[in-house]
Amino acid sequence: MQEAQAIERIYRAEYGRVVASLVRRFGDIDIAEEAAGEALLVAVEKWPVDGVPPNPGGWLTTTAGNRAIDRIRRESRRDAKHQAALMLEDDTPHEPTGIVEDDRLRLIFTCCHPALAPDARVALTLRLLGGLTVAEIAQAFFVPETTMAQRITRAKKKIKDTHIPYRVPGPEDLTARLGAVLAVVYLVFNEGYLASSGDAPIREELTGEAIRLGRVLRQLLPDVPEVTGLLALMLLTESRRTTRVAGGELVPLHEQDRGGWDRALIAEGHDLVRACLAAGRPGRYQLLAAINAVHTDAPAAADTDWGQIATLYGQLEALAPSPVVTLNRAVAVAELDGPDVALAMVDRLPLQGYHAWHATRADLLRRLGRSAEARAAYDAAIAATDNDAERAYLSRRRGSLAP
Repeated sequence: MQEAQAIERIYRAEYGRVVASLVRRFGDIDIAEEAAGEALLVAVEKWPVDGVPPNPGGWLTTTAGNRAIDRIRRESRRDAKHQAALMLEDDTPHEPTGIVEDDRLRLIFTCCHPALAPDARVALTLRLLGGLTVAEIAQAFFVPETTMAQRITRAKKKIKDTHIPYRVPGPEDLTARLGAVLAVVYLVFNEGYLASSGDAPIREELTGEAIRLGRVLRQLLPDVPEVTGLLALMLLTESRRTTRVAGGELVPLHEQDRGGWDRALIAEGHDLVRACLAAGRPGRYQLLAAINAVHTDAPAAADTDWGQIATLYGQLEALAPSPVVTLNRAVAVAELDGPDVALAMVDRLPLQGYHAWHATRADLLRRLGRSAEARAAYDAAIAATDNDAERAYLSRRRGSLAP
């Protein structure tokens, strides 16, 4: 069982790299995905016998590439695409790959083409780059799995039928597509930071990949504050990763061992936040990064400047209002004005399907001494999340309620 889990971890970590490489080479997302899946089956058969190769990612890419060539050869015999198949034996890319030599970033820009619906862009990127299953993506979007499967299939068909090129757009089109790209990178990071399902509560390969892409984007667009802000946000959040789970249980920010936070990432993140402030063009990611800078600047939880955090969330509400932003502001308001004021804010939000809404209500009700209602809210939060570490934390909190 451990061997199978190890293979799955490697596969998840390498999936985006393998698929992006195959899409560049073959120019067909379906072929890339199917070949990557076939390579996994070969790995499951061979690795337990022969051992994991020294470069498992390279092994998977080579095996998947061979499988793709085999498939195209078979199809070429059926539909007279022999010439195309011969071309595919050449590793030379089919077309210029644009201004960034990074397969995965190019694939993100392909997925975020304006011809695709916004939801489809994010879903497709999470599938192809994040390696998330359709069920996991459906859960993140609060839609049935069949709906998400159809959405992803339509998006891939659109890319194929309209011949959307596999490349980073030129400078004149970068800005139009950048917002969707940043959103996708942040979603990949969030999925890694608190996995929506699976055995691991945190998926380091996803947070690491999102940060890597963030660094590539900043090299590409060093003067765009939101790019800098997103990288700062991810670095400051990542700096706390190793303290977020202990004994199989999620550790909330105020209970984390701050001595275990990564000071190098915090210093880098703070520098980037200062660069954003100097630019004077605040945006969503810059404000979220600033909030994280305030948290990571406090030597102890009791030293947190909640007034500044509430102000920053207020600015974020004005700039990009959403119920989730208001929910987070309510947490700061609870520290400043009391849990009763915050609970009144939270109860007005339409987030009944969101586990964090139930968890926040549970904590506020606990602080108000309303144990029976808090217990029900914890039950709802536990039912709404598949992350084992979070469930363990919520269960402990529920179990410690006064009768």
